[in-house]
Amino acid sequence: MDSRRNFIGKVATGLAGTLAAGPAEALGAADRIRVGVIGAGDRGTELVAQIRACPNTEISAFADVYSRNLERALGSTPGAVGCADYRKLLEDRSIDAVVIATPPHLHARQFEDALGAGKHIYIERVMAFDLDHAKRMRDAYRKTGSKLTVQVGHQVCSYGHMTDARQFLSDPDRMGRITAVTMHMHRNTPFNKPQWARPALLTPEVNARNVVWDEFLGEAEARPFDAHRFIHWRYFWETSGGSVFEGMSQQLAFWYKALRLEIPRAASMDGGIYLWKDGREAPDTVSVSLQQPEEILMSWVSGLGNNQLGVSEDVLGTHGSISRAAQVRYVPQKMNRPAGNEMTGRTAHAPHAHMANFFDCVRSGKETNCPFELGYRVSVACRMAVDSYRLGRSLKWDAMREEIV
Repeated sequence: MDSRRNFIGKVATGLAGTLAAGPAEALGAADRIRVGVIGAGDRGTELVAQIRACPNTEISAFADVYSRNLERALGSTPGAVGCADYRKLLEDRSIDAVVIATPPHLHARQFEDALGAGKHIYIERVMAFDLDHAKRMRDAYRKTGSKLTVQVGHQVCSYGHMTDARQFLSDPDRMGRITAVTMHMHRNTPFNKPQWARPALLTPEVNARNVVWDEFLGEAEARPFDAHRFIHWRYFWETSGGSVFEGMSQQLAFWYKALRLEIPRAASMDGGIYLWKDGREAPDTVSVSLQQPEEILMSWVSGLGNNQLGVSEDVLGTHGSISRAAQVRYVPQKMNRPAGNEMTGRTAHAPHAHMANFFDCVRSGKETNCPFELGYRVSVACRMAVDSYRLGRSLKWDAMREEIV
């Protein structure tokens, strides 16, 4: 039996054999879109299932720094080839689009390189790890003349909930003056299974021979190989933004899109590691406050040790409220809208709706449901919150200089 290193060498050679293919022609409605997946871990695997649910798509290649992930992906996708270095994947001119499903600290460089290679991009949330990365990505995107399609992986932007919320917002008299948005994200797990802990993945196979460690670190500080940091990257600030990146970004994206909101004027975040003293750096209990330039106060409270309050959002206006949980519901404020009626949204969506929207826009050239600029604003807001917590003070956005101060 081939060693794992020989196996990876063979699939990389298979990828190299495709590089002579000519560049893909302009795509029509009936053309098959060839996709490369960068990051074949848990999230990448979920997105592969969504790609397969979309007609006229083909997964042609995978790139992953961990040989076990690559083996698993190739074993489930006959005909696909793979490599450890994502740049080799980008050299294949027959690949039309890439899906980037790596940890967020790696997004900027991979995004820049993918645009430079002429690929359409679906990139997981959050789009940018920090402000410097966000600006670099924006520069790269603008250099393409926005000719390439970008979809940021805030799937809620393609939910039926968005249609319902926009319908309720379409008549200004329904809401009146909106002054606050309150958001919650509460989860729980058995006490011996901390959130984001994946001990089953910490096998002897996670070692320096099977992981291209320097590629995983990216622009982070150099350090010796650490299997724990590799598997539990969500615990650490150099590779993650904790629950803000994982949860708040998704809820924020929904209302930033629905209400057309800009980067907050100020952000503050408090909380701590109250529950799991397991070496993680990202807190398990937090409270975030965002002061919007539209004179709306947004708050987000999250805990990872009790799910009684679940995941929900409430938009509060002088004439009515919109609540989003399992459904979107409008409730009038009777003192200002006495004739108003309660309404419940019922628009459905397919689980792969966001991915389908991406491919539709690749073919049509239309703007995606979560375009670059929305991903940019959400990324900056999330970074402001995280930096506020780490610095222990409120932070402001200098819109003229485009700096966090």
